[in-house]
Amino acid sequence: MNTNFHMGKLIRAELDRQEHTVAWLARKIQCERTNCYYIFERQFVDVDLLKRISIALKHNFFREMADYYDGVIMDLT
Repeated sequence: MNTNFHMGKLIRAELDRQEHTVAWLARKIQCERTNCYYIFERQFVDVDLLKRISIALKHNFFREMADYYDGVIMDLT
């Protein structure tokens, strides 16, 4: 199974691509700035938090996760 998927890294990359700060994201998702750094370290993020991040960044991280799982399923067949 492919273990290269890492949602926290994808979120951080999108945040950087959009040139937003960590403090900006923290305000948008209503959490402490330090919690954002913990999010960036996590391989997977819970659905509610991922929804808030997706809305804040106007980026569908669920699609990226679905694409990953499509690949995993295809690897298993």
